[in-house]
Amino acid sequence: MPKSDIQFEPTTLTIPNPDLVVVKDDKPNWNLPDNRRRSFHNFQTTMRYSIGIRAPRVLPLTKRIDRRIGDMPEVRRITGTTYFSAMVVAQDATVLFEAYAPDFSPEQCHSMQSISKSAMNLVIGGLVENELIDLGKKVKHYLPKIGSGYAEATVQQVLDMDVINNFDENYDASYEHDTKVGAPVGYNREEIALGWRLPPEGEQQFSSREFAASLVSNNVVNTTGYTEYRSPNTDILGWIAETATGRSLIEFLIEIIEATGIEGTYHIGLDCDGIPQFAGGACMTARDMARYGLLFARNGKGISGNNVGSAQFIQETRNGRGTKGTKSRSYSYSNATFTNGRWLGHGGYGGQFMLADPDTGTAISFFSVLEDQHAFTDDYLPEITECFEDIIQLYSNN
Repeated sequence: MPKSDIQFEPTTLTIPNPDLVVVKDDKPNWNLPDNRRRSFHNFQTTMRYSIGIRAPRVLPLTKRIDRRIGDMPEVRRITGTTYFSAMVVAQDATVLFEAYAPDFSPEQCHSMQSISKSAMNLVIGGLVENELIDLGKKVKHYLPKIGSGYAEATVQQVLDMDVINNFDENYDASYEHDTKVGAPVGYNREEIALGWRLPPEGEQQFSSREFAASLVSNNVVNTTGYTEYRSPNTDILGWIAETATGRSLIEFLIEIIEATGIEGTYHIGLDCDGIPQFAGGACMTARDMARYGLLFARNGKGISGNNVGSAQFIQETRNGRGTKGTKSRSYSYSNATFTNGRWLGHGGYGGQFMLADPDTGTAISFFSVLEDQHAFTDDYLPEITECFEDIIQLYSNN
C-alpha cells in the first residue's frame, strides 16, 4: 500500500474540564445552584476518580406502607419541597414509606456527601473490638510523620470531631493557597484533594493524605466541648486503619457493602492516589442507603450473620458521649456519627441524612438538594431529624 502524503497536525488545544473548573463564588461549575441538582443526581460521573462496588447477595425488601408516615404533616412538607429527591423508611426488611421526586428514580444513585463518614464508625469500631487500635493513643503513634494539625490529638478526639487545627469547614472560603504559616485552610481546598474541582492554575494536584498532613495546630485541644467539624478527620481515621492493620480501605469497604446487601452499585470517589474518599465521596440509591442504615440498626450484624464494626462500639456511640451540638443542632457527634442518645446517623452537605434506630430496627434515608448559594442552612437538617424522630416514635411501643 502506498504511503499517504497527508500530514496531520497534532492536536494541542485543550480546555479545563467544564464540570470541575471553578467559575464563580469559588465553586466548580457542577456546584453552582443551577447545576447542583443534576450533579448530585449523577455524582458518580462528576468526580474525577471513582470505583463501584456491588454485593454478591442482596437484602430483599418487602413493601408494606404504613400510611401514618405519609399522613404526617412534616413528612408531607419535607417531601413536597423543590429540594426533595427521595426518602425511604425501612424496618427489618420491610419498606414502610417510600417517595421520590419526579426527576429522580428508585434506581438512581444520589450523592451521600458526609453520610460517607459514618463508615468509619464500623471500621474503627471493629478494630477497637479486636484490640488493633487504642483510641487513647495519639495520632502520631500510628502516623509518625503526620503534621502538627493532628499529631498530638488522640484517635478518640478525631472520631468525635474534637480537634482544633487550621482547617475551616467553611463552604464560602477561598480555594486559593495562602502561603502564610498557620493561615486558615478552607473546605474548598479539600475539594481539590477529593477530585471535585481542579487546582488553581499553576498548582499541582495533591492527595487527601497530603492535604491532611499539611494542616497545623499550636494546640489541638478543644476547650469548648462543642463539635469542631472537620472533614479531614475522616481521612486521618482511614489512614490509621490502614496503618494499624496493613489492610486497604477498599477491603474494609467491601466487607461493609457485602454485610449491607445493597441491590445497586455503591460508588465511592478516590483521590489521585486511589484512596477512597470517605469524607464525602459515596453515592447510593435511596433504598440502598436505607439498607446501609439497617446495618447500624442491627448493631453491625451483616445479612449473612457476619459482624462488621462492633455492637458494643455502636451502643457506646449513643450512650450520651461525644461533642455537643450547636444551638440549632441538639444532637451530639460521637464516633463518626451524629446521635441524640437513641438514634445514630449522619448528615450530608446539600441536604442528605441517614438515621438508624437500633431500638426499633428502623432506618431512614433522605436525599435532597439545597439550591441556595452555598447549599447549606443551619436549620434544615435539624428540621429533618426532628421529623425522623417523630417517625421512629411510631414504633417505640411495638
